[in-house]
Amino acid sequence: MKKKVVLAMLVMCLALSAAACGNENGTASSQTDAADNSAQDEEAEAGGGAEDTEENSGDAEKQSEGTRLVSVKDVSEYVTIGEYKGLTLDNVVQPVSDDDVELEISYQLQDSSQEVKDGTLAQGDTATVNFTATINGESFEGSAEEDYEFVVGESGLAEGFDEGLTGMKKGETRELNITFPSDYYDDNVAGQTAVYEVTLQKFTRSPELTDDWVAANTEVKTVDEYRQLVRTQLEQNADELARIDLYDSAWTMVVDTSEVMEYPKEDLEAAVQAYKELNEAYIEEAGMDMNAFLESQGITEEEYEEECTRYAEAKVQQNLIVQGIMDQENLSLEDQETQELQGSLVQQYGVADINELIEFYGQQEVNESLALLRVEKFIVDNAVIDEKVGGGDTLAENEDAYTEDEAYDTGMEGDTADDYVDAGSDEMPLEEDMALEEDMALEEDMAVE
Repeated sequence: MKKKVVLAMLVMCLALSAAACGNENGTASSQTDAADNSAQDEEAEAGGGAEDTEENSGDAEKQSEGTRLVSVKDVSEYVTIGEYKGLTLDNVVQPVSDDDVELEISYQLQDSSQEVKDGTLAQGDTATVNFTATINGESFEGSAEEDYEFVVGESGLAEGFDEGLTGMKKGETRELNITFPSDYYDDNVAGQTAVYEVTLQKFTRSPELTDDWVAANTEVKTVDEYRQLVRTQLEQNADELARIDLYDSAWTMVVDTSEVMEYPKEDLEAAVQAYKELNEAYIEEAGMDMNAFLESQGITEEEYEEECTRYAEAKVQQNLIVQGIMDQENLSLEDQETQELQGSLVQQYGVADINELIEFYGQQEVNESLALLRVEKFIVDNAVIDEKVGGGDTLAENEDAYTEDEAYDTGMEGDTADDYVDAGSDEMPLEEDMALEEDMALEEDMAVE
């Protein structure tokens, strides 16, 4: 059964920290609380009564306890947390090959492609075509496309299609006779000959890799230096992806060995409501009503309610575990290390500052992300890390994986585990290039069985 949009939005929420995305009614921000307290203090100084003073005292006491992710004070009554210190984890870094470097360079050259107006189409050019095709005068599935863009030699269409277009000029129309192989996946066209009429709308060509191009378009001067730069970047990416897996594995091990005995009613209801509000926002944006939405997902109302509950339980489970570890280890959202993690969120999401994240997701969701980062870093910092390359060969002993200041060393210069932003779930790690766009959950077509 397909539950595309529901689960796509669930993944988006888990990517921030299994939080209720878009819930503006969660725990008030510490900044707002501080502002309120400041205003109350000014009133008291201006002559506020004893009642105001008592209220201020209560607020100050609440603030001193620190921001919490759950409504309950004693988390141990609700969850048994698995072992989270002394775990043995593998940090598996995939090696970068020469082929990887050349492929990345080809992509970067393609990004610098320029339209060719007077020349003829060649292998490796990026073409935009319109085409129609028929077999015995009849069209078939996939037999017509407009503004179809592809790299010549990599179109994925019938064999002979790309080769038949080479030498064409912009605006030219050419007829191709393409015979499909007898074992073609589509039985309706297998072994038959199709007549394609193709018009070349335009095409672009990548520049040649020369020292002149490198000097004009990169921070280095020569092709050799450029290749080394690309290799270094790919190795840094490999380190980052390995670290994503490392943090995800660490969190998964803790979650898998933890057990929720009871979900706090207040937290569960709030999470269900927040998830429904997120879906309702999607439904409104899509111009549908609830019945049309459920029909589009192929689920019943009962199944939808179950999905909302599963989401809420995942969120609350995470918050209980995170809060429990923070309580046991005297960690808080107000300590300096957690505050420094804000930069990780800001950098990962490509926003100007933390306030932009708060405005979009709400303070509660950002708090949950920061708390999860804090706890995951604590777990990794207290784990035994086996450095490995792709294929399982050991690279280093655990003591070599730490720097003098006890920060986890990924091999990326100037980089620490603080820079990592995790998905907050064992469901799916945060994608490296995940952008903070308002409609990202609405346009994502994630088919999850």
